[in-house]
Amino acid sequence: MRLFLCLLLLLTVSARAAVLDRAALARRFPAPLVVGEKAADLPAWPLFKQNGTATELVGYAFESAELAPVPGFAGVPPNLLVVIDAKGSFLDVALLSQHEPVFLDGLGEAPLHQFLRQYAGLSLGQGIDVVPAHAARDARRDGQRVQLDGVSKATASVRIINQSVLAAALAVARARLGFAKGRDPSRLARIREDWFEPLTLQQMLDNGLLRHLRVSNREAERLFAGSEGAGLDPEALARPDLAFVDLYLAWVSVPSAGRNLLAPRSWTRLRARLEPGDHALLVLSAGRHRLMDEDFVRGSVPQRILLRQDSLPVGMRDLDPDLQLADGLRLPATEMMALRVIAQAGLDPARPLDFALPLTRSKGIVYPERIVRELPFTYRLPAAYVLAPPDGARSWQASWRDRRIELAVLSASLVLLAVGLLLQRRLVARPACFAWLRRGWLLFVIGFIGYAAQGQLSIVNITGAMQALRQGRGLGFLLFDPMTMLLWGFVLISLLLWGRGAFCGWLCPFGALQEFAGAAGRLLRVPQLAVRRRFDARLKQLKYGLLAAILLAAVFAPALADRLVEAEPFKTAITLNFVRAWPYVLYAGGLLALGMVVYKFFCRYLCPFGAALALLGRIRLLDWIPRRGECGTPCQTCRHRCAYNAIAPSGKVDYGECFQCLDCVAIHDSDALCAPRILERKRARTIPIVPVHETTIKRRG
Repeated sequence: MRLFLCLLLLLTVSARAAVLDRAALARRFPAPLVVGEKAADLPAWPLFKQNGTATELVGYAFESAELAPVPGFAGVPPNLLVVIDAKGSFLDVALLSQHEPVFLDGLGEAPLHQFLRQYAGLSLGQGIDVVPAHAARDARRDGQRVQLDGVSKATASVRIINQSVLAAALAVARARLGFAKGRDPSRLARIREDWFEPLTLQQMLDNGLLRHLRVSNREAERLFAGSEGAGLDPEALARPDLAFVDLYLAWVSVPSAGRNLLAPRSWTRLRARLEPGDHALLVLSAGRHRLMDEDFVRGSVPQRILLRQDSLPVGMRDLDPDLQLADGLRLPATEMMALRVIAQAGLDPARPLDFALPLTRSKGIVYPERIVRELPFTYRLPAAYVLAPPDGARSWQASWRDRRIELAVLSASLVLLAVGLLLQRRLVARPACFAWLRRGWLLFVIGFIGYAAQGQLSIVNITGAMQALRQGRGLGFLLFDPMTMLLWGFVLISLLLWGRGAFCGWLCPFGALQEFAGAAGRLLRVPQLAVRRRFDARLKQLKYGLLAAILLAAVFAPALADRLVEAEPFKTAITLNFVRAWPYVLYAGGLLALGMVVYKFFCRYLCPFGAALALLGRIRLLDWIPRRGECGTPCQTCRHRCAYNAIAPSGKVDYGECFQCLDCVAIHDSDALCAPRILERKRARTIPIVPVHETTIKRRG
């Protein structure tokens, strides 16, 4: 009867996994947050923040039961509302429903709510484990691993809940936040379910289907060398050659592994326990180090073996199927565990599995210090047992479809800009109209391209591509940001025609903010600081030095590069709309204030992205700014009027520093401003010469 009720409850939850609709979420996330539409291909609601006319993505909210229905001890998946931000950090985890006996009949739900509050602020890039309540807190948070306090008498249940939370959140992060590292998360490789070949134990070891790891006491001791944990294991010191770990691991859901390693009934039982897309890993272990500690509960999440793929944690859970090895198979194992990885975890059979065995030593008695080291090893399924992902529409295409209206507006505006720049002399023919036209365009760049479409190009685009190529991940992840891709396409073409100026002068949202800051400074009669030409030339070299530092760091020290790119205020001012920690806001606001005194200070002297475009702009095909023979000798009008100091005394234009404001083009075609044209007009005038006496006679008459 109890089994029948559990099955009935499970079917009910499966049939109606989602308990929240958009209206219910809107009540949970009031203004200024806005709940977007749930995507058809991913049951997650995007959350936006409304800032005036700008809308920025805050993160995603979703129910764990829709994405990762991991059954608990009652056979029913817990359902949690999970909220992650755009960087993959947890904003909140709240309980919607659960059927764990320990929380229903014993402890109540209060301890569970307290447990869930620990997720706030944690990142999906960290390995998040659960330890028994009141365990020692040493090395609890070291950046790469985080240990959550479990609930006394319910550690196994909260480990299952942790697996559900992580699996659901990683599914969203891979699909929407680029956590798949350039791979399309909807197109994973598959196991060859229809292929089996009889293999001996040695053949499986030779072809890599079975992985053997033996670590001696001496090798385990080396992991703690130079730390407080060195020398704390007397047996390791006394018998250094004894096996500390003797482990065999196989991807046992692969038929050629499972059917050769397991007895027929065990293979059938294992297959029955797996849902479509699930994976099973068989671990057999001997040696001093045990994979199942004294607190381990069969059917729960193991803590002494961890799995990551692409540096992201992957949850595993003990299947407890009571397996037996095939007849005649002799493996020296004292422990055997089958671990299930659910389909929603996004495990890719074509990529390596990075395992780690956490080793812990304690020093001290009253308040022991815990020293933790990880023993890593890798398993890679042979390619013969893997099927390439099926052909079909890639998920990045959905991003382009979803933003088709914004892309159409941006495309039309880029065409309009290109026509205007090609017909620049007509554009500046009426200076007053051109001034208002440019102001309107810059407002469009700030409002639509910057805040609405989030199309601010940045040095991060370059460093991200460099790091992806360095790690062999490819550049496919760029396709998930269609606005950036479209802008980059236009910028690369414009570099061939006009150089740096097309972007820096007409498409950069922060550059437009700088230009308005300068206009505000003049309107408020703030004293303007004119930088001398020699000092100006030296200051302009700063951005190239900063660019070099960022690019070198991106190759050799990526963590340092992540800090150096903050020299750009784009993220603070445009992407996050100044909603950030005060040092970043102070820096971005200070640059705008400085731009009121020194015209476009950041753009001219500090912008590493502008420096990169200036270097790329050397491939420019056109000298598009019209010049005369008198430019520079003797006329200096354009040079003195250029706010960027981009024109040399000789009259030559430095296109690497030109922002394409078109002021010099307007001067060149002006009869009132261009000195050579003024002289030409004066020479062209004819004044009739009339004798004096004739003039006098006419006046008298």
